[in-house]
Amino acid sequence: MRDCKIILLALLLMLFSFSLKAQENNKTKFVHPGILNTRASLDLISTQLKAGDTMRTAAYQKVLDFIKDHEYPTSFPSTIVVGSNGATSPSKTQIRKDCELVYAFALAWAATGNTDCAKKAIGLLNGWAYAFKDYGLLAGKTNPNQPDLEASWTTPSFVAAAEIIRHYKVKGKSAGWAAADIEQFSKYLVNVKDNYINKIPDYKNNWDASAGYAKMAIGVFLNNDTAYRAGHDLLVKELPNVIQLDGTLPELCVRKDCVHYQYSLTAYAYAAAIAKIQGDDSLWEISNKNISLGYDFMRKAYEQKTGCDYCDLNSRIFPGVEVAYGQYNTDNLKYLRDLQAPLGVPIDNTFLGFTTYTHYKVKGL
Repeated sequence: MRDCKIILLALLLMLFSFSLKAQENNKTKFVHPGILNTRASLDLISTQLKAGDTMRTAAYQKVLDFIKDHEYPTSFPSTIVVGSNGATSPSKTQIRKDCELVYAFALAWAATGNTDCAKKAIGLLNGWAYAFKDYGLLAGKTNPNQPDLEASWTTPSFVAAAEIIRHYKVKGKSAGWAAADIEQFSKYLVNVKDNYINKIPDYKNNWDASAGYAKMAIGVFLNNDTAYRAGHDLLVKELPNVIQLDGTLPELCVRKDCVHYQYSLTAYAYAAAIAKIQGDDSLWEISNKNISLGYDFMRKAYEQKTGCDYCDLNSRIFPGVEVAYGQYNTDNLKYLRDLQAPLGVPIDNTFLGFTTYTHYKVKGL
């Protein structure tokens, strides 16, 4: 009997060991940089830029123009005050602008090796990481969950810049971001993830899409498989609600504008691109390529063929179009990107931009 118990205990320990190994094998082994850009893609566009490639140079000018047109901050607020339906404040305006500006500086450093660009990117990352404490609400009819959405928009852009500054090297030289500062930035990410992004309500629209994308981006930087998987699973769950099986995005008619449904498309395109870098093409392919069908719907919206005529050929194109075009190469996506290429940043600074520079004809992304 004693021998049987020993054998049984040994078997249980063996099964437990196998279970742990299986869990470990299922975890994502993160690639860095891994937020829309890779080491290979940054090398390629930098080489093309230095060679005087006309298209790449014109697209890179969008990066330089954004840097030139926006003042570098001298201080960073500890509380970001936000409001719903376009209501704004100086702190909300600043963080949205700064998350694009830091990405522009990171791309400029990767392209040129200019140490001043690296220092300015690090200054922005550190400025917000050390100063930020919380979100506040504007008086009036502000959705109490608006901070959750705002954090879902700005955080991935900061993370995309941070991935480049932390992991990319120009001619073997790193940007020089100190380990203590990286740790502080990581704490900032945990703060906004746990206290805001994770509390997004189940609205079955761009809120869910933005939160899923943000969690995936944060998961990559933190090497946190739990956060990454939570974002991925949220996007899979909400896809049929956000982009229906025929490609229809209900937000076009519900929100009565040409913007909110593009938030959803952009979030899904960026999340799918992150997943692909991490070795998983499934978001691009899921539900018979729903993301592609969503962009087919977008073309119909721009041509006013959906019955909800809130777009026209002069409406702004969000930069997710370029990323999706690189994946699907459809006529509809080519039509959309050609309307306004080279693409810069969204007019409201909600999602990272410059995708024509980073993605147009860049294989493997």
